[in-house]
Amino acid sequence: MKIAFAASECVPFAKTGGLADVVGALPQALAQLGHSVSVYLPKYKQTTLPDARVLLPSVTIPFDDQYRFCSVLDGGKRSGVQFYFIDYPPFFDREALYGTPAGDYPDNAERFALYCRAVLEASKVLGVPDIFHCHDWQSALVPILLRTSYADDPVFHGTHTVFTIHNIGYQGLFPPDTLPLLMLPWDLFAIDKMEFWGKANFLKGALVFSNHITTVSRKYAQEIQTSEYGFGLEGVLRARAGSLTGIVNGVDYSEWSPEKDKHIVRQYSAENLAGKRESKYDLLRQFGLENAPIDTPVVGIVSRFAAQKGFDLIADVAHELARLPVIFTVLGSGDKEYQELFLKLSKQYPAKFAVKVAYDNMLAHKIEAGADMFLMPSRYEPSGLNQMYSLRYGTVPIVRATGGLDDTIEPWNPTTGKGTGFKFSAYAGMALLTCMHEALRSFKDQPGWQKLMLNGMKKDFSWTASAREYVKIYERLVPPKPAGPAEKVLEFSRA
Repeated sequence: MKIAFAASECVPFAKTGGLADVVGALPQALAQLGHSVSVYLPKYKQTTLPDARVLLPSVTIPFDDQYRFCSVLDGGKRSGVQFYFIDYPPFFDREALYGTPAGDYPDNAERFALYCRAVLEASKVLGVPDIFHCHDWQSALVPILLRTSYADDPVFHGTHTVFTIHNIGYQGLFPPDTLPLLMLPWDLFAIDKMEFWGKANFLKGALVFSNHITTVSRKYAQEIQTSEYGFGLEGVLRARAGSLTGIVNGVDYSEWSPEKDKHIVRQYSAENLAGKRESKYDLLRQFGLENAPIDTPVVGIVSRFAAQKGFDLIADVAHELARLPVIFTVLGSGDKEYQELFLKLSKQYPAKFAVKVAYDNMLAHKIEAGADMFLMPSRYEPSGLNQMYSLRYGTVPIVRATGGLDDTIEPWNPTTGKGTGFKFSAYAGMALLTCMHEALRSFKDQPGWQKLMLNGMKKDFSWTASAREYVKIYERLVPPKPAGPAEKVLEFSRA
């Protein structure tokens, strides 16, 4: 089967969050299962493509005010996956992918509309897929365009769309007059299509027009059909419940595994944990805390700084957390409010909160390896990846029971010796604090704690199982063709 991914980010080319990890790993897993997979990405300023060949020098993209002309670059093949890049420097040669801490770029609708149209136009030349697998609002116009402006284009008559919601909190909301600017028909501005409280909602359009919808955990697929987590789109999702599937994200263990990790001071495994303690020494040195007692529990946080991530709970009980016998090592960037929160805590409690405001992949690996626990108190978490990374590194997750966090972490029971982490349900600072106390009590029982670590390290969240679940969806939309005479003879001879 031919599958084309359309997404706004992908490791190792550009990343702001877990979307990039998924788009970096899932296509590879599909290719390993024998499918032909390509990935279309914007060519950002941050994207390094040495000597990339220009495949299509000029692709015409219509806008109401003027035509724009972009090019398509050959990103080469990686692990059996072909990468293509949409190159238009006026839109994508910027310091950040989507905006600055002050807010989104005001022309994001135009930027990603150009990207989506370019994907469709490029595929006419480079190969029309059986499935366009699109991710989040930035690629939402692909299924919308296929059912509207391109509906009569015979090239795409056999093409279907799968749309994955990575975070329903980000929807792509724009003024109504954005539609004619992007050469989209006005009749899309209707309550059963893209209209959403007086604005044009890109994500809603994709939910309406895609052949199948997926999201990144079973629990999140249920949550987004409720008013608490649906961000106003729960009615649309309930109406399409029969075409909505939750598939938990996988982990790229070639990148996130202590046995292979090139970023940590010493590799280790479930059979030999010695490198875990050395990684803890190294982590404390990275944050200038090398004089801290090595037996002090270290809690890691690696995250986008956003309201979704539950950092207001930390703010509510910050002084109580600072009195615990624990050190927090925090890495992330994002909303100014939360950057300032963590920087303030690091100044107020320098021996308790060690903070770096940045995206630093190497330090992220060192935190996963060197911390004893990993904190994710999210308000909502569609899938989450860091809790699964943490399990493999023997770094015990402390999470709120929501979305993928609830699906992937089993509560520790010291009596039975079963479980992989600690969970709390209520979205409240005191619930977080109580859970921290429980984890610290368990940490004092080091034989029990090592059992807990090993339980997590044995878990397997590799991409192969998840990729097979996606293939089932693709094949429901585009059933495999019956084997021809030659293939039948071959199959008989193998039998």
